[in-house]
Amino acid sequence: MALLVKTVEPGSPAQKFGVQPGDELLSAGGNALYDMLDYEFYTASAAFELLLCRSGEKQTLHITKEEYEPLGCDFATYLADKKHSCDNHCMFCFIDQLPKGLRDTLYFKDDDERLSFLYGNYVTLTNMSEREMQRIKTMHISPINVSVHTTNPQLRVRMLANKKAGQILQQLQDLAAAGIEMNCQLVVCRGVNDGAELRRTLDDLLPLAEHISSIAAVPAGLTDYRKGLYQLAVYDRESAAETLDILEEYGEKCRKELGTRLVYPGDEWYLQAGRALPPCDFYEDFAQLENGVGMWRLYHDEFLQELARPHGIVWPRRLEVVTGELAAPLIRHCAEALHKRYPQVTVRVNAIKNEFFGGNVSVAGLVTGTDIIRQCQGKMRGKTLGIPEVMLRDEKDLFLDNKTPEEVGRSLGARVVIMPNGGGESCLAMLGKHQDR
Repeated sequence: MALLVKTVEPGSPAQKFGVQPGDELLSAGGNALYDMLDYEFYTASAAFELLLCRSGEKQTLHITKEEYEPLGCDFATYLADKKHSCDNHCMFCFIDQLPKGLRDTLYFKDDDERLSFLYGNYVTLTNMSEREMQRIKTMHISPINVSVHTTNPQLRVRMLANKKAGQILQQLQDLAAAGIEMNCQLVVCRGVNDGAELRRTLDDLLPLAEHISSIAAVPAGLTDYRKGLYQLAVYDRESAAETLDILEEYGEKCRKELGTRLVYPGDEWYLQAGRALPPCDFYEDFAQLENGVGMWRLYHDEFLQELARPHGIVWPRRLEVVTGELAAPLIRHCAEALHKRYPQVTVRVNAIKNEFFGGNVSVAGLVTGTDIIRQCQGKMRGKTLGIPEVMLRDEKDLFLDNKTPEEVGRSLGARVVIMPNGGGESCLAMLGKHQDR
């Protein structure tokens, strides 16, 4: 394995000691370089030998620099390698349920432990080599986010359609023994890994609590594009409540015995079960916020806290806001509180049914521009449309269906405002105090 240098930063140690674009870095301090993690870890020393290949010939450079000073090489990708794709065929995989014709990047399945450490992605550990598992321990890459789903070996093999999937509990125990901290995710499928199987999984994980920072459970997302896939049922109010009861039971048990709740239900369980969201302190440090755990409670509380602050002159304003069906009651509650304090501001919340994915998906992040246009056309009372940034890719320029916010605005005859995800910033945007896009 070798890392191909694309550029060398001016004034860096790499430039000083003669590394050139086009060089292939082979090892540092005698350690082979496979990707950016190896590069960063093994070039952190104050002095080491760098073995490279230039024009087919190997050369050794004796590097000296400040400890932890960046060497100064840049590569074609951030990982200096390709992302590792997933070999699983999970019965609940959302990518397998996507319709044709979306962006190519949406169909790539990653299962890369490096992205878990760098970006918080979840990995199943089924696609890792012994070298990669050992590297986590050697470099003490921590925390790592693990998609567990179930600790029942036979069931996990069936759920992931991967014969290596049954090793998960031993893998978690090995990582814990090496002092690696973990966040665990359970994607729960109705009638598959809930009920008694969910209890078994939690019972297996709790002995590792010293090295598990959090366990979050979320319901599997199902679309109508499941032709040829395992037949899964959508959670209804009763079944969601039953699963929520188990998760809360174990969370309360951990709180009493360990001093931390450890087990956290995703927000969807509460919304689907028709129950009130727990208070903010229930979520402690919001360890799995990006996984939809505590997101709506935090949004609600930050919104009302911002609303309670003085905002000077607030001009009359009428705003149309779109969101998913699941979040609509919460957003309406916040909008009503805002209107009560500032009667000159009216925010109308439009709950968008996700017809693009078949109606079973109700989260805001998967709403498409197509559905917004179809369901809002001819019904809007205002000329300003608030689109939550969670509906758009990171660049805030495209929906899942490749529609742009500008296209949606033109179709509806409205000026588009991108609404921030945070509750406080969202409140300011509704008041017209946040910088509009």
